[in-house]
Amino acid sequence: MTKDYFTKMNTAEIVSQINQEIARLTAAKELLQGTTAKKGPGRPRAVAATSDTKRTKKRRKLSAEGRARIAAAMKARWAKVKAKKA
Repeated sequence: MTKDYFTKMNTAEIVSQINQEIARLTAAKELLQGTTAKKGPGRPRAVAATSDTKRTKKRRKLSAEGRARIAAAMKARWAKVKAKKA
């Protein structure tokens, strides 16, 4: 490019082009942050369910007997840990 190219270009025109580029990049950044940016620790929240994204798998429920077995196993585990400390 020649020196004349830069001297002929109007400063207002340059600023206008820069502002357009900033607006384009800002829009792209907002689009990316809205879809892929991680907001915090943990599992992402579910998106509002629509007819095609509705959850089809039902959650499994734990029986009272299953909870009692887990509780007994945890009590035994902690008793073992406490016995080692003593």
